Parts: sequence; structure tokens; C-alpha cells
Amino acid sequence: MDNLLVLFVSFLLFSSIYAKSDCPVNSICGNNSFEIRFPFGLEGPQNQHCTYNPGFNLKCNNQGRVILSLPGAGDFYVRDINYLTQQIQLYDPYNCLPERLTNFQLPSSSVFKAVYYREYTFLTCSTDLVSSYFNVIGCMSNSTISTLATSSLGFVLTTIESLYSCSVKSTFSLPVSWIPDNEAIFSSDLNNDLVLTWPRTGSTKGIKIFRIVALALVMSAITCSMVLTCYIVQSRDSRRAAAALQNTTAGGAAVVPQPETAIGLNDSTIESYTKVVLGESRRIPGPNHGICPICLAEYNPKETVRCIPECEHCFHAECIDEWLKINGTCPVCRNNPSPVHLNFS
Repeated sequence: MDNLLVLFVSFLLFSSIYAKSDCPVNSICGNNSFEIRFPFGLEGPQNQHCTYNPGFNLKCNNQGRVILSLPGAGDFYVRDINYLTQQIQLYDPYNCLPERLTNFQLPSSSVFKAVYYREYTFLTCSTDLVSSYFNVIGCMSNSTISTLATSSLGFVLTTIESLYSCSVKSTFSLPVSWIPDNEAIFSSDLNNDLVLTWPRTGSTKGIKIFRIVALALVMSAITCSMVLTCYIVQSRDSRRAAAALQNTTAGGAAVVPQPETAIGLNDSTIESYTKVVLGESRRIPGPNHGICPICLAEYNPKETVRCIPECEHCFHAECIDEWLKINGTCPVCRNNPSPVHLNFS
């Protein structure tokens, strides 16, 4: 796997070389940390030879902000340009990107494409009921009505509507920069920047040959990996079948596991799960990261987290309590834990 990863990285690295790589870094706008070079260029006669086509023209305003105008979508500030991955990171000049995204449409002729699209349902709720439990879209809310956005499954959406007296406003397919694995989002403030990508803008004959060779090597590695995986799975299944046959011969019928049912837990069982109050270091016990997998918000000092027994996955206490009332499995690994206490050192 390590060799395969190195091969992929090398493939991406060499594929990012352009036919006009001799065009120097030629434009400066304010104190931005990123370079403005081919295929981009600031508008002006002196930079025309370093711009791939008019779609890559950038503007520099009086405050030193770099602006990209997207046909049909309007002007956005540029936060960063990554020429290796060919991605441009944008944000809204008026600091309300979620509202801009609800009307975001790129024409088929645009040189830029969204990395991913994901459906979000927007809800309006009473601010008093939801402000302390969910990520609220601030620029689309006020002191009485708060706007939420969720990409959760239907039963979670129904729970939000029934428990917090929210009403569905509309559903949109929005461009997002990434889709997390095992996503279980109650609400999102959609506060991440808009990330767009652009296609390859030309390559030499040598790079094309390299891509063909690299692709052949990668396909060979994937094929070998699949064959090895099938062999391992088949061997494991054979050992299990032999063990089951031995158990049946020695002590009667083999034990057949019963299918699990997804039901919620009662309050006493939920309260038996370990709760931890975070210190200034915000260190979470077990195999966890710095954000709650349910609401995707970062943990803060003095917040209370609750951990699932056995798998040790932790979440904001208020997030996992609501989850466990309707589904007794861990949102991350789907294990069905027993109600025991865990001791963390």
C-alpha cells in the first residue's frame, strides 16, 4: 500500500506540470500568501500571455483582495490557490456563503467545477429552542428565527422537526469541499469555504506517456491487491466454516447469530455511559479527533462529552444522547455496545 501511495503522489505531481510552466510569477495583489501565475493572471495587457483563457482572469480591489468573477454566480474573494491539486478556495465578500450557495449555479461552459455536491434541507426554527443544540446559520437568522441546514437521513430530519418545532424551508444540492465518512450530521452552518477545481490546461508528450505508464502500474497494483484480498477472505471463510462444523459435531447445533434491530436506548442506559468534562487541552479519550462526528463542531474546554462503551468513540453529550434515544448503535462504527462504564486513565 505504501508503494501504491507513493506512485499516486508522483502521478499527481508530474501531472500538474503545464505547457506554459515558463511563465513566471508575475502578479501581486495585497499581502496574499498565494502566487498568481499561469493559468491565472490579473486583468491587464501585461498579463494576457500568462492567462489560459478569460475564465482565469482575476481582479485586485482597493483593499488588496483578489476577486474571481464566476459567470452566473457573481464575485467571490479568493483565499487560496493550490496549483498542485488544481483547486481554488473562495469565500463570500458579504460573509454569508450559505445564502449564496442556495442560488449557486455554474454554466456548463465554466472552466471551474465543484468538488462535490450534497443535498441539504434548510429549516426555520425558534431561536430559543435550537440555539444551544445546533449549528445555526447566523447570517440567515435573527433573534427570533434561526435557520438550520442538515444533510441527515429522514429519521433525523423528522426528529428535529418534531422535537424542536421546526419547519422545512427548502432543499438544495449545494457544492461542498468534502464529504466525511460515516457522516451523521444533525446540522451544519455551511461555514467552510467554497472549493472549486479546474481541468488540466495542457501537457507535453512526455507527461502523457508517463500518465499511461503510471496508470498501467496502478491498475496492476490494484488487480494484485484485489486478488490478494479475495484469497484472504476466502481463507478466513474456510476456517470459520471448519470451526462451525467442528462445533456442530462436538456439541450439537452451531449457534446462529440473530440480526440486530436498530432501536433507541432508555435514559438509564444512556446515563450509564461515561461522561468527561474537557480541560484546557481539549484531549478526548479513546480513538477520537478534535471534532464531534455528529455535529462536526470542534470541542471546546469545559464541554461535556459522552463516550460509547467498548468502541470508546466520544461525542458531545447532547448530540449522542439524542442519537441514542432513536438508535442504540454507535454513529461511527455501528457497534451495539453493552451498558457498562469505561475507565479512562
